[in-house]
Amino acid sequence: MIINNQDYFLVNEILSKVNSNSEILICSNNFSFNALFVLLDQFKGNQRVRIIINTSDLDNNKALFIHNPIEVRTDSALQGYYRLNTVLKKFQDSVEVRKSNIGGLSFVVIDEHVFMLAPNTVHEATLGIIKEGGPYLISYISDSQFSYKQTFNNQWNAAVDCKEELISLYDQANPLKPAHDIYQYTISKIFQDRDESDLKEERLTRTGFKSSVIWSKLFNFQKDAVLGAIDKIEKYNGCIIADSVGLGKTFEALAVIKYYELRNDRVLVLAPKKLRDNWIAYTKNYTTNILEKDRFNYDVLNHTDLGREGGLSGDIDLDKVHWGNYDLVVIDESHNFRNNNPSKDHVTRYERLMNQIICAGVKTKVLLLSATPVNTRLNDLKNQVAFITESNDQALKEEGITSIELTLRQAQTKFNNWLKDSDPSRDSLINRLDGDYFKLLDLLTISRSRKHIEKYYDVSDIGQFPERLKPKSMYSEFDTQDKEFSITYLNDQLQMLNLQFYSPLFFVHKHLQPKYAEKYDTITKNGTKFSQLEREESIITLMRVNLLKRLESSIHSFCLTLNSVLNRVNFLIEKIDNHKEFLDDVDIMDLDFDDEELRDSVIGGKVKVLLQDIDQVKMKGFLESDKAIIEKLLGRCEEITVSRDQKLQDLIHLIEEKIDKPLNTENKKVIVFSAFADTVRYLYDNLASYFQNKHQLNAAMVVGGDANKTKLIGCKTDLQSILTNFSPLSKSRDTVMPKQKGNIDLLFCTDCISEGQNLQDCDFLVNYDIHWNPVRIIQRFGRIDRIGSQNKYIQLVNFYPTRELDQYIDLVQRVKGRMQILDISATGDDNVIDERSGQQKELEYRKKQLERMRESVVDLEDLEGGISITDLTFNDFKIDAERISATDKLRYEQFASASFSLIRNNIVDHEAGVLFCVKDLNNTNFDEKLKLNLLHPYALIYINKDGEIIVPARTGKRALDLFKKLAFGKETIDTELLKEFNISTKSGRYMSEYTELLNVVKSHLSGEEKEAQISSIFNANAVFSGKSSSANQYEVLSYLIVSA
Repeated sequence: MIINNQDYFLVNEILSKVNSNSEILICSNNFSFNALFVLLDQFKGNQRVRIIINTSDLDNNKALFIHNPIEVRTDSALQGYYRLNTVLKKFQDSVEVRKSNIGGLSFVVIDEHVFMLAPNTVHEATLGIIKEGGPYLISYISDSQFSYKQTFNNQWNAAVDCKEELISLYDQANPLKPAHDIYQYTISKIFQDRDESDLKEERLTRTGFKSSVIWSKLFNFQKDAVLGAIDKIEKYNGCIIADSVGLGKTFEALAVIKYYELRNDRVLVLAPKKLRDNWIAYTKNYTTNILEKDRFNYDVLNHTDLGREGGLSGDIDLDKVHWGNYDLVVIDESHNFRNNNPSKDHVTRYERLMNQIICAGVKTKVLLLSATPVNTRLNDLKNQVAFITESNDQALKEEGITSIELTLRQAQTKFNNWLKDSDPSRDSLINRLDGDYFKLLDLLTISRSRKHIEKYYDVSDIGQFPERLKPKSMYSEFDTQDKEFSITYLNDQLQMLNLQFYSPLFFVHKHLQPKYAEKYDTITKNGTKFSQLEREESIITLMRVNLLKRLESSIHSFCLTLNSVLNRVNFLIEKIDNHKEFLDDVDIMDLDFDDEELRDSVIGGKVKVLLQDIDQVKMKGFLESDKAIIEKLLGRCEEITVSRDQKLQDLIHLIEEKIDKPLNTENKKVIVFSAFADTVRYLYDNLASYFQNKHQLNAAMVVGGDANKTKLIGCKTDLQSILTNFSPLSKSRDTVMPKQKGNIDLLFCTDCISEGQNLQDCDFLVNYDIHWNPVRIIQRFGRIDRIGSQNKYIQLVNFYPTRELDQYIDLVQRVKGRMQILDISATGDDNVIDERSGQQKELEYRKKQLERMRESVVDLEDLEGGISITDLTFNDFKIDAERISATDKLRYEQFASASFSLIRNNIVDHEAGVLFCVKDLNNTNFDEKLKLNLLHPYALIYINKDGEIIVPARTGKRALDLFKKLAFGKETIDTELLKEFNISTKSGRYMSEYTELLNVVKSHLSGEEKEAQISSIFNANAVFSGKSSSANQYEVLSYLIVSA
């Protein structure tokens, strides 16, 4: 009789031959516990079972005994816990197992009945339980002479007992595991074949890298970033580190630099001018350099140096720099290179960096640093990524990204459409974007947020972030004696100013305007004409904005600016009055405007105009009108002395209140930020001696360059000396300045230290002028809002120009007037904010941000409307997977499919449910599926107990974040939850509740499958497959049952 598992099924035939006293003999290379369960669970009498298996299978292929690949599609996957425990119990009571070299023997004997097996393995398909694999040609014979039984016994007597070995194997394979193991098991599978690092830690150790001082200074999360960054630089020629404010990107970059310097690579750091000193400090052989023993030897240049043709930058002669000889370029604040705007008459910074440094000479690797490489435009990345790829649009083709430009353009289009939603949410944006964009970010970026570090790293060794108190808002008048002298009044006066002299082309006689347009207008790369006259109108608007900002900062700074404008007005009036010489037959195209002989005949800066070519009467009228207004304003402002400066008096009261009632024991430190050096000098000059004499507190002023000052005796005025004495603990002063006595407690500073500095000894930060961009506020606060702070509480104080933000926004709107945002980039995308309904929408957006910041200090990635790369990359999970020990990896190989854990919800406002990890076993439309789910062929889905998908397959990063948070620290099984589970499911036997949720998940995935199929129809390389999607195409790898 032939049993083909079509008309007759082996399992039925076997069970029909078994009686209460039968002896069942099985000889097979291997068997799965699922197949054994099906048989043993039906044996109700005193049956005795003896099994012989092949020695080599048990020794070399243990996984087949746990989860045969052919069984992974079964609907009973979630019953593994019950099934395996049943098999273990039966093993103890009625099963004996031995191993031997059985050759080709494969049969089942029940008394005189014999079933010859082909193939020689026992699993659910062999038994006919599932229709997979095959064909199965099983023959049945009656053996009245018991010859097969004798053969079995002969083999049995020569075999070695392996029952305890199998029991131990099944104990290890028990699907119920601690949540931490389930997390590690899952990520080890998901990332096992993805982007495996060639950069092994042993290799780093051999270079001496791990013996460096900088490496010893890093926290664990920073070391992860460094390892990831070096790996990406080696693979893809570059990396963007986009860690959030306060997480130490500078030290991460220094560690990367050290690795390459140990390889004798030449390194260049490009930084904004205000941050130059931060980088140079670590290259000096000074006692203040805490990294002096690492002997850093990189060059430091300013971003602006890229636009210079020669001269000195510090001690570097730009004329002699071998630009093409740098092996690694580190670009701090790389978002400053978001745009690549052309220039008609000179090489731009972007072009110099790309063509003369990165693409020229030796192969140059690139490390970019920015907390905001992507802010309000996804396309912000385009020009930054181009440094890494040397503008090769197909550089990532082998990674599945055929065109970087197309990927970013398509993402930008979807982003623009998302912004048009009435209430756009970050999750809905992530659901809309294709996987190619996520893939691009994942390949080239590393980004973690404060929340990310708090959730997923053990911070017990470095301390928590301090608690942010509710921001304090200050509203000061200008004059203690005249409340009517308000910002509204002053702004009304400013609106009366023409300031048209900043646009000399405005006054050019009409018939001469075409010639000047020919000389000064610019044609962009995409063929758009950029009018110089329009540019000058924008300059006028910027001047109005600058006057308003100076007014917001301090009445002192406002007066200085008014005086400067008045001097220029008087100069131009005098020049017009004295102009007498007229040139004949002049062609401005041939004229050298820099000729000394023409000095009295032209006006303007870079754009020069002949005085004889303008309407001088008209221009003088404009100038005299502005002069009258400015003189009136100056006369009134100069009446406000220091004692009448209401804002200054409010600051004194605020600081004294903090001194009397410190937030943290004995901490009297205060940082006061202003956007303007003039304001900082004004504050220092009028407050430093006051607080030293009255409160015995030393003050310092930091404005960059050689203009710094301090009241602390023995303290030098270089940046590092001042900051080390202001924040002695975070700057390790005991080590670098052991003889210094006293401290600096008050620091007045500009944004030259708003980034790249750890000043966490301080707990109180004041923004004396509120920055229009909330990102800058967050960056400033990041100086004291840092992990490992000694302070329990920290306070942010913001001075606002008015109590009513509506009034403030209206004021800004009036200042900006006709200003239009000019999009002169070659990206082809529209200005997003303008598209959403113009300037007013932008101002409303800023208003919403500022309103939110009056109530709480928000993280950079939480600013509404911003994009955070942290939401989109898998770097930390890959590092988690890489750090799994070899021992644990071997242990995880023995885990059964559908391994699971029971945990209580530890996340606020998170619903109870199940987190499933499933694997798609259908290989069709792979590339299209990958665009929908970057973890494909794996998918992570969170579903609540009501069957609602909370975290869909497309948001793999979000699901992994959730997984890691839920499993963090859960290294044992919750016995109370296990007791509840065993009662509700009869020890895992009745899993219908979870099977129904799994079916919903499979339906959800089938929907994604159909979308991928539709997408593939439009793919020219698509191959049609007649196979339809099936719920049984998915293997359950693991799942977490999350209880309330």
